Amino acid sequence: MSNIKFNNVNKSFGSNKIIKNFNFEGKDDEFLVLVGPSGCGKSTLLRMIAGLEKIDEGEIKINENLINNLHPSKRETAMVFQSYALYPHMNVYENMSFGLQIEKKSKDEIKSKVSNAAKILKIEDLLSRKPKELSGGQRQRVAIGRAITRNPKIFLFDEPLSNLDAALRAEMRVEISKLHQKIKTNMIYVTHDQVEAMTLADRIVILNEGKIEQVGTPEEIYNNPDNIFVAQFIGTPKMNILEIKPEDVVSNKIIKILGNEIQFNKYNIEKKKYYIGIRPEHFDIDDHSEYEFSPNIDLVENLGNEKIVYMTKDKHQLSAKISSKSEIKNSFKFSFKNIFIFNENGERLRS
Repeated sequence: MSNIKFNNVNKSFGSNKIIKNFNFEGKDDEFLVLVGPSGCGKSTLLRMIAGLEKIDEGEIKINENLINNLHPSKRETAMVFQSYALYPHMNVYENMSFGLQIEKKSKDEIKSKVSNAAKILKIEDLLSRKPKELSGGQRQRVAIGRAITRNPKIFLFDEPLSNLDAALRAEMRVEISKLHQKIKTNMIYVTHDQVEAMTLADRIVILNEGKIEQVGTPEEIYNNPDNIFVAQFIGTPKMNILEIKPEDVVSNKIIKILGNEIQFNKYNIEKKKYYIGIRPEHFDIDDHSEYEFSPNIDLVENLGNEKIVYMTKDKHQLSAKISSKSEIKNSFKFSFKNIFIFNENGERLRS
């Protein structure tokens, strides 16, 4: 078992503070995904764990052991890079065994560990090939295999699939998930791709400007976002956010939304600005939801099994995700249970 803990970690590059008082504690052997927009600090966190970046302030511990000043080779971590980082003049076996040779392991131990990793990843028939003879997916398997031979306490993945095409990314997501189930050790995975985050993670850490916005399971993040940033970051197309002006507040329990007066019995609504969130998949045409509105249809994208409808209502730019079998009409419906309400600072109101 293994876990990681951050205590008040800070990191700056010059005057630019990338990581700000970062506190987090992992769970034993979980698959943890760090996700957020470019520049949010997720790769910097990974590099600090690996020892490739120094920590300005705070502590990082693995299994309660402080690693701040440990050499990267002593941290019992293994990193898989976006660029594969394979030696072009070495074959697959030599690439996978290189770290073990540096550690002066015996030939028998090296052969055993490389063979085991190759078997797990189903690349036994590639061991004599050079990287230039491999596809992108095969190269990434070799990079992962090299990490497996180290038998680390924590695997670190830095956007490992971003150089692959869509079909290979989907295939490798499955392979990485299976790998975690087989070897049952802690994996920390950095990505900006929400599909990877939602499909791979036991828990997701959503980062923004060096701070944690929310931590939770994929279901918790999707169904119970803490704020507008999280709500719009997870989900495609992103959640519709409607600005509610003071004049839209009918009473302390009623808000006018898309031409409907909607009652919020669990809240005390004031005459000020709010935001209402509704996911595109929660607009429908054929169901029996209690609220209805008639938008202007601007554009329809047919994606095969579903349609994305872009529309306008009362100056609100909206999108809906509906079945490709549904006939587009000039009337959409939504239900109260699928409405999120946020205050003027973008924070979720909870009953």
